[in-house]
Amino acid sequence: MTHTGIPLKPYHWSELPNGVVMRESIEATLFAWWPRLFGYYMLNLGPLSAKIDKTGVGINSLYSLYDAPEADIVADYHQLPIQNSCVDAVVMNFLLEFEADPYRLLREVDRVLIAGGHLVITGFNPLSPMFMGKILPKYQQEIPWNGRFFMPSRVKDWLGLLGYQVVADERLLHHHLLNDVNTESIWSHALKSWLPSAGSLYILVARKLESPLTPLRERRKVKQAKWSTAPSAGRTEHRVELPKI
Repeated sequence: MTHTGIPLKPYHWSELPNGVVMRESIEATLFAWWPRLFGYYMLNLGPLSAKIDKTGVGINSLYSLYDAPEADIVADYHQLPIQNSCVDAVVMNFLLEFEADPYRLLREVDRVLIAGGHLVITGFNPLSPMFMGKILPKYQQEIPWNGRFFMPSRVKDWLGLLGYQVVADERLLHHHLLNDVNTESIWSHALKSWLPSAGSLYILVARKLESPLTPLRERRKVKQAKWSTAPSAGRTEHRVELPKI
């Protein structure tokens, strides 16, 4: 923990256990999604988001934003220096786990994302073998176990409150990650077959809905008033003569 009470967070994939395997697994899963994201601007929040391969993405300009000099935009995640509704896609790799107020971060991301835009989130799944590091004192203060692991269902609830539709929900790496990952392990394959939701990493792809979930009431048609000549009884007739030219 830092002196501010905020957990240390990773800036490089090498700081994560089996970081290379994590990155390659995420890249392989998202490879099919990049061509489906299109538009003008993509915002990569955090250094890990900026450093994954996005070959084939249908977006013209990609910008990274985090609190280090090498970022394209150096700023705070909770106060993005970006106008409302101007970003087509946002990528967030392992950010919610190290934020004091993760829902506030999602609200700020929602502010800059256009209607119909996509949000890609990766995180650590507490209902997985990886939670063993939370139990063992040896790992509790190490990245990433020093952060808070949120249930994927909770993150989806947050997205639902903000008006998003989850279009992809994947689990990766059915392994505790406390030592080197063997992708051909019989134990990992068995766990993936029996408990597919127990992958140590989750990936959510969500789309911001263009209209609210509850339909608006149809506007009532305003009937044209039927004008009639007002009765003249009781009125004093008053004529104005135009001057003769």
